[in-house]
Amino acid sequence: MTDVIVPGRLVAGDRVAVVAPSGPVRAERLETGIEYLKQWGLEVEVLPSVLAGHERLSYLAADDKARAEDLRNAWLDSSFAAVFCARGGYGVQRMLEYVDFDELAAVPKWFIGFSDITALHEPLNARGLVTVHGPMAAAVEQLGASVGRQRLYDLLFEPTSVTDLLAPAGARTVVDGVAEGPLRGGNLALLAASVGTPTYAPPTGIVVMEDVSEDAYRVDRLLTQLLRSGWFARVTGLVIGDFSGADDSGLVSAVVLDRLEPLGLPMVEGAAIGHEDVNLAVPLGLSVRLDATAATLKPFFS
Repeated sequence: MTDVIVPGRLVAGDRVAVVAPSGPVRAERLETGIEYLKQWGLEVEVLPSVLAGHERLSYLAADDKARAEDLRNAWLDSSFAAVFCARGGYGVQRMLEYVDFDELAAVPKWFIGFSDITALHEPLNARGLVTVHGPMAAAVEQLGASVGRQRLYDLLFEPTSVTDLLAPAGARTVVDGVAEGPLRGGNLALLAASVGTPTYAPPTGIVVMEDVSEDAYRVDRLLTQLLRSGWFARVTGLVIGDFSGADDSGLVSAVVLDRLEPLGLPMVEGAAIGHEDVNLAVPLGLSVRLDATAATLKPFFS
């Protein structure tokens, strides 16, 4: 079994880097987000490719190799205590072939992002490194929500103060029961897209899932792909987060229950994890205990 590696907690005065592994970043949003990080006493440096743009493909922050190089440079620079992603969007999968995950995992530091960033969390978590699924540097709505901002701060600066990853927003019981194991998962579309690729890392333990702008039939297709591939074979519990921006939120919820409830795994829904303004950061890769009956998710930092 892979040993779990938890990066050291941040302290005021630490330097952190901002990278953009996915989509283009609006400078004014990034500037606003960075101000929140500076309020924590952090020194923030933005890597060159974040605002570079791509010559032909406007949906990418920069060239694939440039984005991968900035990620590597930030990660291996010992003066940076953490690496924040600027935003999600699309693009991480294009640069995975240029990333040496063994090299990165050997240098533990906090890595923060969600959505498309799931494609980076997966291989890092598979190597035992705990990462943070949570608000990014240019996610001004989420950093602007005090509950989510405080959770992110607590995980990075005072991790042992977090005793229930579902609180204070709460969640609802779907299937009773208790399960333990490392917390894995993230964005449903990215989890399904990784199946069969070189960085494919099927999870063991508790899985959290969220997504945005995926209508009900597409959520059905993504979950069916994971089910048919055997992806859930070693999953012990399920935490369903927000599925935002869908055509019919009630129908999406019905699809999730139709596909996943028959697994009989302890399961909660309605967790404040995803693309809504309140996005509670969670430590992917960390051992947790899901009590679906009580709707709690306890992290084990020690």
